Amino acid sequence: MKHALVTGATKGIGFAVAKMLLQEGFFVTITYSKDASSAEFASDALKQFSNNFEIVKASQADKADMQFLVSRLKEYGHLDCLVCNAGTTLRKDLQEMTDEEWTNVMDVNVNSNVFLIRDLFSVIPANSRIIFIGSLMGVHPHGTSLAYGVTKSAVHALAKNLVKFFENTGTTVNAIAPGFVETEWQKTKPQEIRNNIYNKTAIKRFATVEEIADAVKFCLNNAFVNGSIIEVSGGYSFK
Repeated sequence: MKHALVTGATKGIGFAVAKMLLQEGFFVTITYSKDASSAEFASDALKQFSNNFEIVKASQADKADMQFLVSRLKEYGHLDCLVCNAGTTLRKDLQEMTDEEWTNVMDVNVNSNVFLIRDLFSVIPANSRIIFIGSLMGVHPHGTSLAYGVTKSAVHALAKNLVKFFENTGTTVNAIAPGFVETEWQKTKPQEIRNNIYNKTAIKRFATVEEIADAVKFCLNNAFVNGSIIEVSGGYSFK
């Protein structure tokens, strides 16, 4: 059975991706950082149609956690699909954020993924799939979170550059750049702000998490898509 890892996958986009991978016949390792209640919810929800998964507490910001995750995954002997979904943000002005806050966002969104792929390189077989969840805010300017926009831009660049390290293996590396998605992060937005976003989107709504998972599935099943940043934005324009 093929083995997949989805980071930060007990809710939101990650959960939808994990569910899709189970439906595609993978055994799926799911990680979460702190929210034990979301892990319990995810476990109960996924057990309704498959038991081929495990949920591991592993914070992208904790080096010991990530080393434990690598050791656990290596025990399986192969990792056929890696979806780097876990992320964090920092809603502070440039003048207000500290060095430590900036570094934390960079570690979670970028550095931890680099080190994870480096440390798992020996167990990623030919014809595998590596898929990053980037963001449209890594394409367009992000006025609310400089750290988030910059790190997601770095994620997109990472996907493009890693292609060279997997050349001639059949393994592909891509990134999905979602626009605004109906996740827990977005549901707390005031309706006025949501309406402003709708007006910048041709389809006049947010994406569902399943629509983002479908984009991941496209990368999973198409062996010629490689080094691509696939925008799933509903026709968003920031202007």
